Amino acid sequence: MGILNGYRVLDCSIAMAGPFAAQRLGDLGADVVKVEPTGGEWQRFRAAGGATGNRVNVSFLSLNRNKRSLAIDLKSADGKAVLLELVKTADVFVQNYRPGVAKRLGVDYATLSAINPKLIYVSISGYGESGPYVSLPGQDLLLQAMSGAMLSSGRESDPPAPAGQYLADAITAYSAFEGVLAALLHRERTGEGQLVEVNMLDAVVTLQMQELSVFTVGHKPQTRSAERHAHCYIRAPYGVFATGDGFIAMAFANLRTLGELIGEPSFAGMDDETDSWTHRDAIFAAVRERLTAKTTAEWLDLFRANDIWAGPVYGYDDLVQDPQIAHNGTFVEYDHPSEGRVKTPGFPIRFAKTPSTVQRGAPQIGEHSREILAQAGFDEASIERLLASGTVRQD
Repeated sequence: MGILNGYRVLDCSIAMAGPFAAQRLGDLGADVVKVEPTGGEWQRFRAAGGATGNRVNVSFLSLNRNKRSLAIDLKSADGKAVLLELVKTADVFVQNYRPGVAKRLGVDYATLSAINPKLIYVSISGYGESGPYVSLPGQDLLLQAMSGAMLSSGRESDPPAPAGQYLADAITAYSAFEGVLAALLHRERTGEGQLVEVNMLDAVVTLQMQELSVFTVGHKPQTRSAERHAHCYIRAPYGVFATGDGFIAMAFANLRTLGELIGEPSFAGMDDETDSWTHRDAIFAAVRERLTAKTTAEWLDLFRANDIWAGPVYGYDDLVQDPQIAHNGTFVEYDHPSEGRVKTPGFPIRFAKTPSTVQRGAPQIGEHSREILAQAGFDEASIERLLASGTVRQD
């Protein structure tokens, strides 16, 4: 049994942040009911990276395991009535509608908490539920750009560069996941549900706890270097360097030791805590020039033997074949009814007594509609009527 076995989540979210958060709850054993339109959630038809599938594209597949699908028309009176009936016995409700949409649909917190006062209601937005940006699109790249993080790395002459992952979406998902767990703990202690609000802007800003505190408390300006330094608030050498046959990453090296290993005499008299800041560009440039003399493997052997923090620069092909990844069981594999053998990232948290497992892959549109309605108390005649009218869909 998963640690959240017995809790039911109604997932009315779309795209990445909401579905990812709900999937994490499902991974821990919660019964996650994905409530989607009868035509299917938007993400089913927008394959990231052009990767499609047989009946379920890769984007949807990756964000919706351990869920059951209920496909209903929430714009119809019957469809809304179905959802409100499910709310009566739900523990968590997750939505990431644009601000104001939930109220127009009649599924806002005030309405649902009146039906079920113990409900944990999670509202995810781009910029918050109110304010000057409330109507702007909350998209990952736009939030990364606004967060300030793009100007913390790279050369001063380079254009700002985004992260290589959907960073704002991912940290928002984890913030919502954390919020649900905390709210459930509060409910266990007090018996009361509550509204949990998470927005992408606050999530990606608070992720930069150290960097922004250096700016706001330490009053250090966010100044990029002439060289391609990896972070403006970390001393040199810190970044990715070309070697004789590839690249290597290096962080926080003792300058005297590093100088001896790479044959750079100018490092001998430098102090790590002062010169590594004031001569950041010169240090970076010297390391860059020296590291092309050996291969990545040769440098790694030498650096690791002398306690210099360094590591390889992987692509995904390297990552999935790494022995530590294999040892950790970082990826999980399972058989999906329509997509065949599936290999995806697994579970970052390990519980000794309540391990996470893949109970089911991402569902087809409304695959579990009949089952969910029957469990909610709808009789067979009512279910057949809802299916026949198109209010509910079962694939």
